[in-house]
Amino acid sequence: MPKRTGRYTIEIENNVTIHSSAGIVGKKESEGPLGKFFDKTYQDNKLGQSSWEKAESTLQQSAVSIALNKISLSPQNVDMILAGDLLNQCISSTFGLRALDIPFLAQYGACSTMAQTLALGSILVDSGAANNCIAVTSSHFCSAERQFRFPIEYGGQRTPTAQWTVTGAGAAVIDKSGIGCSVRAVTVGKINDLGIKDANNMGAAMAPAAADTIRNFFKDTNFRPDDFDLILTGDLGKVGSVLLLELLEKDGIKLGKKHNDCGLMIYDIDGQDVHSGGSGCGCSGSVFCSYIMQKLNSGELNNILFVATGALMSPTSSQQGESIPGIAHLLHICSGVPQKSNHIGKL
Repeated sequence: MPKRTGRYTIEIENNVTIHSSAGIVGKKESEGPLGKFFDKTYQDNKLGQSSWEKAESTLQQSAVSIALNKISLSPQNVDMILAGDLLNQCISSTFGLRALDIPFLAQYGACSTMAQTLALGSILVDSGAANNCIAVTSSHFCSAERQFRFPIEYGGQRTPTAQWTVTGAGAAVIDKSGIGCSVRAVTVGKINDLGIKDANNMGAAMAPAAADTIRNFFKDTNFRPDDFDLILTGDLGKVGSVLLLELLEKDGIKLGKKHNDCGLMIYDIDGQDVHSGGSGCGCSGSVFCSYIMQKLNSGELNNILFVATGALMSPTSSQQGESIPGIAHLLHICSGVPQKSNHIGKL
């Protein structure tokens, strides 16, 4: 059974593993630095569908299908699927996954959804409530622009702090097979709101939440940044990453070169005209479920923190002048199924 360690962290005790995963992206993402690591890329951003929203549903279908096929697991043998996206009422997930006939739990954590679904899926499997789960999320540049800003036909100007919503999806199968990467702990984030109202500066809105969750994890467990090969945040981009490091340094926590961000990794920021980097549920979802999982499975990475971040806003709240609350959820993930350490931290 999972048990609480400190105020915010839940220790996963029963060798829960990410058995299989898949990262899917569109054309722009396939042309970035990580292009060769994705399981599938689409050169037509409508994916042969009649709308951007249907295209995004297809991204989720594709990611789930590939993750299941890798381990020859049929949908009929999956206990639960946890899924979410950025669109109203999570329609990409609902319409994309309805044909699978798997018990469905919709999630909304904005761009933190990959970490949220992985965290809840790990807790469900560890507790025995499910033998296995699928965690999946997606985003699409065009569907997100239409909902949150302007249709792309409008040709609106993008500010230097703006980020580019990733067209992509990530899916992961969680079970107790003992095969794959081990989920060691989950730290559930709190809502942080420092009054940022600029919808074109998501990094600034989310950085305080990332700092808070990382700070709470270290406090709960007595781990240190040097204990990890990588501390990966979910799409703070260039602006948010700088703010994160500054906020943590005020508390004496120096991430230094241990830190990287999915929003900085997925694009060539200078060459692809994405301003502050990538964003969207599909940003951390596709990067984690492809590139990072491959590095973990090969042993190039052994001990990481995955901290996906989200801006908990809607078009309505922005139009009414509300601020943009942030959230960040953290997973401690190890390559293989390691034994518990007696000399590093509490876990």
